[in-house]
Amino acid sequence: MAEHDDLVRRAAAREPDAVRELVGLLRPTIQLRAVRSLIRNMRGRRRSTAQEVEDLVQEVFLALFDDDARALRAWDPARLPLAAFVGVIADHEVASIFRSGRRRPYRDEEDGAVEPDTFASDGGGAEAIVECNETLSALLARLRAELSPKGLELFHALLVDEQPVEEVCASTGMTRDAVYAWKSRLGKLVRRLAAELRDSSRKVAAAQRSTS
Repeated sequence: MAEHDDLVRRAAAREPDAVRELVGLLRPTIQLRAVRSLIRNMRGRRRSTAQEVEDLVQEVFLALFDDDARALRAWDPARLPLAAFVGVIADHEVASIFRSGRRRPYRDEEDGAVEPDTFASDGGGAEAIVECNETLSALLARLRAELSPKGLELFHALLVDEQPVEEVCASTGMTRDAVYAWKSRLGKLVRRLAAELRDSSRKVAAAQRSTS
Protein backbone atom coordinates (compact mmCIF):
# COMPACT_ATOMS: atom_id res chain seq x y z
CA MET A 1 0.00 0.00 0.00
CA ALA A 2 1.36 3.41 -0.95
CA GLU A 3 2.57 5.76 1.75
CA HIS A 4 -0.33 7.75 3.28
CA ASP A 5 -2.93 5.71 1.38
CA ASP A 6 -4.46 4.26 4.53
CA LEU A 7 -4.34 7.64 6.30
CA VAL A 8 -6.19 9.34 3.44
CA ARG A 9 -8.79 6.58 3.35
CA ARG A 10 -9.46 6.87 7.09
CA ALA A 11 -9.50 10.67 7.00
CA ALA A 12 -11.96 10.63 4.09
CA ALA A 13 -14.15 8.38 6.25
CA ARG A 14 -14.10 11.13 8.92
CA GLU A 15 -12.08 9.25 11.54
CA PRO A 16 -11.17 12.14 13.89
CA ASP A 17 -7.61 11.03 14.67
CA ALA A 18 -6.88 10.44 10.99
CA VAL A 19 -8.33 13.84 10.02
CA ARG A 20 -6.12 15.58 12.58
CA GLU A 21 -3.04 13.66 11.45
CA LEU A 22 -3.71 14.40 7.80
CA VAL A 23 -4.29 18.09 8.52
CA GLY A 24 -0.96 18.26 10.33
CA LEU A 25 0.74 16.50 7.43
CA LEU A 26 -0.73 18.70 4.69
CA ARG A 27 -0.84 22.08 6.43
CA PRO A 28 2.72 23.19 5.49
CA THR A 29 2.07 22.43 1.81
CA ILE A 30 -1.22 24.34 1.76
CA GLN A 31 0.19 27.25 3.76
CA LEU A 32 3.07 27.65 1.33
CA ARG A 33 0.71 27.68 -1.66
CA ALA A 34 -1.53 30.24 0.09
CA VAL A 35 1.41 32.53 0.87
CA ARG A 36 2.63 32.35 -2.73
CA SER A 37 -0.81 33.22 -4.08
CA LEU A 38 -1.29 36.11 -1.67
CA ILE A 39 2.03 37.64 -2.67
CA ARG A 40 1.25 37.23 -6.38
CA ASN A 41 -2.18 38.81 -5.97
CA MET A 42 -1.25 41.74 -3.74
CA ARG A 43 0.11 43.79 -6.67
CA GLY A 44 1.41 46.41 -4.29
CA ARG A 45 -2.01 47.29 -2.94
CA ARG A 46 -1.82 45.82 0.53
CA ARG A 47 0.02 43.40 2.77
CA SER A 48 -0.86 39.78 3.28
CA THR A 49 -1.55 38.86 6.88
CA ALA A 50 -1.28 35.65 8.83
CA GLN A 51 -5.09 35.63 9.16
CA GLU A 52 -5.53 35.82 5.38
CA VAL A 53 -3.19 32.86 4.99
CA GLU A 54 -5.12 30.93 7.63
CA ASP A 55 -8.46 31.73 5.97
CA LEU A 56 -7.19 30.41 2.65
CA VAL A 57 -5.80 27.28 4.31
CA GLN A 58 -9.19 26.55 5.85
CA GLU A 59 -10.89 27.11 2.48
CA VAL A 60 -8.61 24.52 0.88
CA PHE A 61 -9.17 21.97 3.63
CA LEU A 62 -12.92 22.44 3.38
CA ALA A 63 -12.70 21.92 -0.39
CA LEU A 64 -10.77 18.69 0.19
CA PHE A 65 -13.48 17.36 2.52
CA ASP A 66 -16.53 18.69 0.63
CA ASP A 67 -19.01 16.26 -0.91
CA ASP A 68 -17.91 13.28 1.19
CA ALA A 69 -14.21 14.15 0.63
CA ARG A 70 -14.62 13.72 -3.11
CA ALA A 71 -11.42 15.61 -3.95
CA LEU A 72 -9.40 13.72 -1.35
CA ARG A 73 -10.71 10.36 -2.53
CA ALA A 74 -9.65 11.23 -6.08
CA TRP A 75 -5.97 11.03 -5.12
CA ASP A 76 -4.15 8.28 -7.00
CA PRO A 77 -0.86 7.47 -5.23
CA ALA A 78 0.42 5.83 -8.42
CA ARG A 79 0.26 9.16 -10.27
CA LEU A 80 1.30 11.84 -7.78
CA PRO A 81 2.71 12.08 -4.24
CA LEU A 82 0.07 13.25 -1.79
CA ALA A 83 1.71 16.64 -1.16
CA ALA A 84 1.97 17.37 -4.87
CA PHE A 85 -1.66 16.35 -5.46
CA VAL A 86 -2.92 18.54 -2.62
CA GLY A 87 -0.68 21.37 -3.83
CA VAL A 88 -2.43 21.30 -7.20
CA ILE A 89 -5.83 21.42 -5.52
CA ALA A 90 -4.68 24.25 -3.24
CA ASP A 91 -3.43 26.29 -6.21
CA HIS A 92 -6.71 25.76 -8.06
CA GLU A 93 -8.89 26.56 -5.04
CA VAL A 94 -6.97 29.71 -4.07
CA ALA A 95 -6.88 30.94 -7.68
CA SER A 96 -10.65 30.42 -7.86
CA ILE A 97 -11.11 32.43 -4.67
CA PHE A 98 -9.08 35.33 -6.03
CA ARG A 99 -10.92 35.27 -9.37
CA SER A 100 -14.39 35.21 -7.85
CA GLY A 101 -13.78 37.07 -4.60
CA ARG A 102 -15.67 34.24 -2.92
CA ARG A 103 -15.25 33.54 0.76
CA ARG A 104 -17.11 30.67 2.36
CA PRO A 105 -18.74 31.66 5.69
CA TYR A 106 -17.39 28.50 7.25
CA ARG A 107 -17.42 29.83 10.78
CA ASP A 108 -21.20 30.15 10.56
CA GLU A 109 -21.94 27.01 8.58
CA GLU A 110 -23.41 23.86 10.02
CA ASP A 111 -21.39 21.49 7.89
CA GLY A 112 -21.88 18.35 9.93
CA ALA A 113 -19.03 16.64 8.15
CA VAL A 114 -15.78 18.03 9.50
CA GLU A 115 -15.62 20.88 11.99
CA PRO A 116 -13.62 23.83 10.57
CA ASP A 117 -11.87 24.16 13.93
CA THR A 118 -10.16 20.87 13.08
CA PHE A 119 -8.18 22.78 10.47
CA ALA A 120 -7.15 25.66 12.75
CA SER A 121 -3.45 26.34 13.13
CA ASP A 122 -1.78 25.57 16.44
CA GLY A 123 0.56 28.49 15.95
CA GLY A 124 3.51 26.27 15.07
CA GLY A 125 5.30 25.84 11.80
CA ALA A 126 7.40 28.21 9.78
CA GLU A 127 4.54 29.70 7.82
CA ALA A 128 2.79 30.99 10.95
CA ILE A 129 5.28 33.88 11.02
CA VAL A 130 4.32 35.11 7.56
CA GLU A 131 2.57 38.29 8.57
CA CYS A 132 3.59 40.33 5.55
CA ASN A 133 5.51 40.28 2.31
CA GLU A 134 8.66 41.62 3.97
CA THR A 135 8.73 38.84 6.57
CA LEU A 136 8.74 36.14 3.91
CA SER A 137 11.50 38.01 2.07
CA ALA A 138 13.52 38.17 5.29
CA LEU A 139 13.20 34.41 5.76
CA LEU A 140 14.35 33.74 2.20
CA ALA A 141 17.27 36.16 2.65
CA ARG A 142 18.39 34.31 5.78
CA LEU A 143 18.20 31.01 3.93
CA ARG A 144 20.36 32.37 1.10
CA ALA A 145 22.91 33.57 3.65
CA GLU A 146 23.10 30.24 5.48
CA LEU A 147 22.89 27.78 2.60
CA SER A 148 25.40 26.85 -0.07
CA PRO A 149 24.30 26.94 -3.72
CA LYS A 150 23.69 23.20 -3.45
CA GLY A 151 21.63 23.71 -0.30
CA LEU A 152 19.51 26.38 -1.99
CA GLU A 153 18.95 24.10 -4.96
CA LEU A 154 17.77 21.33 -2.65
CA PHE A 155 15.62 23.75 -0.62
CA HIS A 156 13.71 24.78 -3.74
CA ALA A 157 13.47 21.22 -5.02
CA LEU A 158 12.39 19.55 -1.77
CA LEU A 159 10.49 22.20 0.19
CA VAL A 160 9.27 24.70 -2.41
CA ASP A 161 8.63 22.56 -5.50
CA GLU A 162 8.06 19.43 -3.37
CA GLN A 163 9.74 17.13 -5.85
CA PRO A 164 9.71 13.45 -4.87
CA VAL A 165 12.93 12.21 -3.31
CA GLU A 166 13.47 9.81 -6.20
CA GLU A 167 13.24 12.68 -8.68
CA VAL A 168 15.77 14.73 -6.71
CA CYS A 169 18.09 11.74 -6.57
CA ALA A 170 17.88 11.39 -10.35
CA SER A 171 18.52 15.09 -11.04
CA THR A 172 21.37 15.50 -8.54
CA GLY A 173 23.03 12.07 -8.54
CA MET A 174 22.65 11.93 -4.75
CA THR A 175 21.66 8.84 -2.79
CA ARG A 176 18.26 8.55 -1.09
CA ASP A 177 19.88 8.71 2.34
CA ALA A 178 21.71 11.91 1.42
CA VAL A 179 18.56 13.54 0.07
CA TYR A 180 16.52 12.55 3.13
CA ALA A 181 19.28 13.93 5.36
CA TRP A 182 19.19 17.24 3.49
CA LYS A 183 15.40 17.34 3.70
CA SER A 184 15.53 16.90 7.47
CA ARG A 185 18.30 19.48 7.83
CA LEU A 186 16.46 22.02 5.69
CA GLY A 187 13.23 21.57 7.63
CA LYS A 188 15.04 22.17 10.93
CA LEU A 189 16.80 25.22 9.49
CA VAL A 190 13.56 26.78 8.26
CA ARG A 191 11.91 26.22 11.63
CA ARG A 192 14.89 27.75 13.47
CA LEU A 193 15.07 30.82 11.26
CA ALA A 194 11.31 31.26 11.42
CA ALA A 195 11.42 31.13 15.21
CA GLU A 196 14.24 33.69 15.30
CA LEU A 197 12.34 36.05 13.00
CA ARG A 198 9.18 35.59 15.03
CA ASP A 199 11.02 36.38 18.28
CA SER A 200 12.65 39.40 16.69
CA SER A 201 9.29 40.70 15.48
CA ARG A 202 7.81 40.27 18.95
CA LYS A 203 10.69 42.18 20.55
CA VAL A 204 10.30 45.03 18.07
CA ALA A 205 6.55 45.14 18.71
CA ALA A 206 7.10 45.13 22.48
CA ALA A 207 9.66 47.94 22.21
CA GLN A 208 7.25 50.00 20.10
CA ARG A 209 4.49 49.49 22.66
CA SER A 210 6.74 50.52 25.52
CA THR A 211 7.68 53.79 23.81
CA SER A 212 4.16 54.67 22.68
